[in-house]
Amino acid sequence: MPKQVDREARRRDVVDALFRVVVRDGIQRASLRTVADEARLNIGSVRHYFVDQEELMRFAMRSMLDRVGARLQRRVEELGDLSGLPAPRIRRCAVELLCELLPLDDSRRAEVTVLIDFSTAARTHPALDDLARETATATRSLVHRILARLDTAGGLRPSLALDTETERLTSLLDGLAFTAVLRPDVLDARTCATVLRAHIDDLGPATG
Repeated sequence: MPKQVDREARRRDVVDALFRVVVRDGIQRASLRTVADEARLNIGSVRHYFVDQEELMRFAMRSMLDRVGARLQRRVEELGDLSGLPAPRIRRCAVELLCELLPLDDSRRAEVTVLIDFSTAARTHPALDDLARETATATRSLVHRILARLDTAGGLRPSLALDTETERLTSLLDGLAFTAVLRPDVLDARTCATVLRAHIDDLGPATG
């Protein structure tokens, strides 16, 4: 009998190969042929699962968003109810969660690299624009949720404008991620985490 192939598993294998190419060589090198070579498949096999490069790119970006989103949702649920915790502990929990968006280890560095490359490519590839917009919107939504929970639990200064603080914090995260991926010799993982922690602490109630 012919060997049965799990279609979705094979598509994931191809996407993982695409991610490796993007991380190593950049999205401009991620053609169907280079991805096929990386996945150790012939190009005809890749075309069996993806009609063209656009379909592959969209599927890959969707997969990355779902992967990161699911992990972040698990981390949000793990936080549970922050009420009653000391304000410094509440902010520390928020920092740990937000660090998931920064390239602080090999896995997160690969994710951030792929997302940056895809989001940049969307500027000149309209087929990716909706997913790039979703990425930006989802990040802001997550940051706003975290700040709102901090506020409710007493971890923020009273009367902060959450919409403004959402944009400030999102911009900080974007800047840290971008620089740490492009110039890790200038901005390392430890400094990223330190800067984020300092920003969140500055949002807390005055002490003394």
